[in-house]
Amino acid sequence: MSLPSNTRFRTIALWIAAGLMLIAAAWVVPVNLKSVTPALLKAAGEGTPSVVRLGRELLDSEKSGPAALALAATRSLGDPQADALATALDRVAQRRPELVPWGGWDPFLDPLFNLKDNSGHRDSTPVLTFFITEKARTGLRDYLVNSRSDGVQSLLRLRTLDRTGRFVSAHQPGGQALDAVILLGALLYQGEHFSKPLQRELRGLAETALEQKNLGELEPVCIDLLSLGRRLNWLQLCEILRVTDSTKAVGEFAQLARATPEDLPLVYSAALLSGSADRVAAYLLRYGRNGMADMKLALLLGEGALNQLLLRQVPVNRQPAPSFGPATLLALLYPKLALAAKYFGFLVGAFFVFRGLDRVLFEPQTDAATHPHVKSGVLAVLTAGMLVLATEPFLIKPAPPSEFQLKLTVPVLANISDPASLTHVENTFTMDTSTLLSIGFFALLQVGMYLLCLAKMREIDLQQIPALLKLRLMENEENLFDGGLYIGIAGTATALVLQVLKVIEPNLLAAYSSNLFGITCVALVKIRHVRPFKRRLILESQTS
Repeated sequence: MSLPSNTRFRTIALWIAAGLMLIAAAWVVPVNLKSVTPALLKAAGEGTPSVVRLGRELLDSEKSGPAALALAATRSLGDPQADALATALDRVAQRRPELVPWGGWDPFLDPLFNLKDNSGHRDSTPVLTFFITEKARTGLRDYLVNSRSDGVQSLLRLRTLDRTGRFVSAHQPGGQALDAVILLGALLYQGEHFSKPLQRELRGLAETALEQKNLGELEPVCIDLLSLGRRLNWLQLCEILRVTDSTKAVGEFAQLARATPEDLPLVYSAALLSGSADRVAAYLLRYGRNGMADMKLALLLGEGALNQLLLRQVPVNRQPAPSFGPATLLALLYPKLALAAKYFGFLVGAFFVFRGLDRVLFEPQTDAATHPHVKSGVLAVLTAGMLVLATEPFLIKPAPPSEFQLKLTVPVLANISDPASLTHVENTFTMDTSTLLSIGFFALLQVGMYLLCLAKMREIDLQQIPALLKLRLMENEENLFDGGLYIGIAGTATALVLQVLKVIEPNLLAAYSSNLFGITCVALVKIRHVRPFKRRLILESQTS
């Protein structure tokens, strides 16, 4: 290989430098296909309302119950402004202690309950604690029976149903729970505390249940209202139902309240801050504890960050990476365009780097004229794919099963001596990202070796020497043509040693793939290229 001239050296340096700069520029764009970066969330949340501000707004609206949950969320987040919110909440509680059990003032409560008589409840009290008594249910029925709302009347007629599934019928002994839930739903409907989509869906389910004389699909909704009514006071329940658009979301929120009661203030505050309990519940039921950690990060950064996370419904990519202001703004405003620019930057940057390396590896007389850009393009595509996998930790690896989803354990019979050793192994059809990167790296090495062998054959073919001498030169390069095997064996041995030393995770697929690629490379070189080329040289030497 001859040394390049100064001009050629500058050209090579320019190609490689331009490629590395493009790759670096693409790397700093904080956008991903299956995840979102903290830099993007920070930019989205800058200047937007926080959980503390949500608590103050609720307190100003005389909704101390929801504000108390917002306070608990701010303390869980470690917000330094939590003490100021707690002081304001204490002043409201001292001024109107009779409203603390209900979570605030509501015009529908005054004609039904004498709030000053509830001296036995000084703290926030679940709403069903008040509704479950015979006196309270009688007063609610007498009040709601005069309602002119068809939806309220449909809900009240549910009390006459005998086929109620897991509940005891409301008009029978032991039916206090269903009676209280029906009256609770009717009062919420009367006060327009349901969101419009949820209100329409509930009315439709109630009318269907009355037609079929069976609680049917409304039974899970009653169970969910019972679950929430045993955990939230009146104003807290009203506020969460205002931002819930379907009975499915009501069930998902109730499931979260049962599965992770210690995180209920965070989940509740996220629903109110984002204005959608549906998206919050869907995100947490999909990603579990990891999703809760990502949501806490978004809550710390503000409403905009939370909305961005819930809009994309993807986990947070916490890989360390630099961020650049204009690139972050582009990724926030035009995520698809920024993602396309990032991947294109990886591809073009890798192509420039390999074009520069081509000019180093090959002789000047065999450079551009005889080696098309396709070899650099193939290597660039493989390298860009590896860069994408390296920056997309959730592209191939699926999210682990959520800890918040409802799980049913079905007992099975087994004839084993140690039942405690029985474990369940989940079937998986995906590979870890590190495994894919290892396989891609070994494949890239073999592609480079394959192209190097082709370059050497072209170099010999272009020399102005007799065919017999070319044949001798080809025989001299046999070790080079077997180089794929050497690289494959070395890669397998290195991977196995690193696995034994616990430097990388044990994975035989990643180790033995190097050997497989080496065998494939050598077979292609010798059968597809070397053998036909030697045959042509033999025929040419006999002719001459």
